[in-house]
Amino acid sequence: MAKSIKKSDAAPKAAAKPRKTAKNLGPAKNQAVVLQMENPKRETRAPVSHEQVAELAHRFWNERGRQHGHHEEDWFRAEELLRGKAS
Repeated sequence: MAKSIKKSDAAPKAAAKPRKTAKNLGPAKNQAVVLQMENPKRETRAPVSHEQVAELAHRFWNERGRQHGHHEEDWFRAEELLRGKAS
């Protein structure tokens, strides 16, 4: 009769390798990873930099005649245009 091996006699398993998460990919890749996780079929695009959005929002502000009180509208419009979501 063959000798049976008890679980306590078996060699311990190696520790699992850590998964790559958005936390350890760096800030530039976090946005693309989060977007891909939310909608895996969605095409991922290169992230838009803060500076690019700021420059375009500033241009919109200048074109409007430098009227105050619409900074959020300018910012979101610039983000949408740069990310290709504008309709």
